[in-house]
This record gives sequence, structure tokens and C-alpha cells, in this order.
Amino acid sequence: MNPMDLLPGGPPTLLALTVAVFILAGVVKGVVGLGLPTISMAMLALVMAPAQAAALLIVPSLVTNLWQARPWPTLLPTLRRIGAMQAGVCVGTVAGARWLGAPSGHWASVYLGLALIAYAGWGLFGSPLGVPRRYEQALGGVVGAITGVITAATGVFVIPAVPFLQALNLGRDGLIQAMGISFTVSTVALAAGLWLNGGYSSSAAGASVLMLLPALIGMALGQWLRHRLSPRTFKLCFMISLALLGAYQVAQGFTA
Repeated sequence: MNPMDLLPGGPPTLLALTVAVFILAGVVKGVVGLGLPTISMAMLALVMAPAQAAALLIVPSLVTNLWQARPWPTLLPTLRRIGAMQAGVCVGTVAGARWLGAPSGHWASVYLGLALIAYAGWGLFGSPLGVPRRYEQALGGVVGAITGVITAATGVFVIPAVPFLQALNLGRDGLIQAMGISFTVSTVALAAGLWLNGGYSSSAAGASVLMLLPALIGMALGQWLRHRLSPRTFKLCFMISLALLGAYQVAQGFTA
């Protein structure tokens, strides 16, 4: 399947499905502050190669995460706090892309499924962690590098980044901003990794731009819903859904 198929004139069913996936992923991100690449990769990988799904999410992920990285007055203090982690993300993602190649094949499906299950398991059963301030930079670099390798292999960059950021006790607004910063860096690093492997062509970039509007519509809807639904209940359903999708991806990978 070619990324050009997702442009106008491609298969209408696939185009409609892709738009629906990005709307749904945007809704999830608007409610809980994360999930756009995770949902997008999990669902799109059911109908296309993981590398193609990863290429599609670059622009929507970048723009929505830049929006989430506000407010600008607190951007630099937060970035200084998690700077080592972001450096590790860049190194890990590019090195992982050179080592593993673009996300592809049944093993990419297995890795993606395992990442989803791990993240869902931590979200459902994990207890809050704490990181001593004096170890934040050193541990952040290691966590960032591991996150980068997983990003290169699966296109998903929440494990172990999000648990680490939550362990920093940044507060609700600080955590949302830190995730926005981290996801922005991961998105850029993923784009670089895909480009190095020839997986981010001009046609893939064009298709990715087309998915920006559905993602923004979904995110706006999610922010509206956040004030009317219990985020805890929504996140519970979200994590269970990710675990089921992850299990399906692992089973599909081993039976391919």
C-alpha cells in the first residue's frame, strides 16, 4: 500500500477510515493529553504497514504537541528540567532507526503490541513513582534513549517517557506541558529516522498534512468533552482498549 493512496483520488474507504482514526485519536488527546500517535499507530497498523502509519502521524502529532507545549512563559524552565531526556530521545530514535530500519514487518507489529500492552498495564495497575531531583538528568537521559529506540521500532513514544515524566511531580499543568515538549521532540526525531530510511517522502508528507485537520477537529472535541466527562473513567476505557489492541497486534505478528 502506497502513502499516495491516502491522497484524494485514492481508495475512498481507506481515506475515510484514516480520517476517522485521526479524529478519534485527536479526541483522546484532547481529553487525557496523550494518545494521538498511540491510537493512530495501533489502528492504522491494522490496515497498512507500520512505517506508513508512522509517516502519516508526523504532521498531526507535531502540530498538536506544539499546541500542548504551551504556555510559552513556562516552556524554558520545563525544558531545562527534562532537557537530558530529550537529548536521549533524539539519540535513541536516530540510532534505533539506523539499527532497526523503518518500522515494518511482523516484528514491528509485535513490538508495537508489546509497547501498547506495557503502557496500558502501567496505566491500569502502576503506582505513582518518584525520582530524586539529583538523579533526574542522568536517569532522564537513559529513559529518553530507551524511549527513542522504542519509537524507532514502533512509532509510539509513550514508553517509558510518560511514567518517567509523571514521576517528576510536575503538577497537572506541568505534566501536560512536559508531555507536549517530549512528544514534539519525539515526533521530529521520528521524522528524521524515517527520512534516513527513505520512509518519509514528499508524498507521505503531503498525506500527513491532510490528516492535520481531522486531528485538530478531534482534539477540539476532546477538550470540549474533558469538561463533561470523568477523565479517570475515560482513561480507564482508553487503557483497556489499548491493551486489547496490543494483544491483537502481538498475535497478528506471531501468526504472520
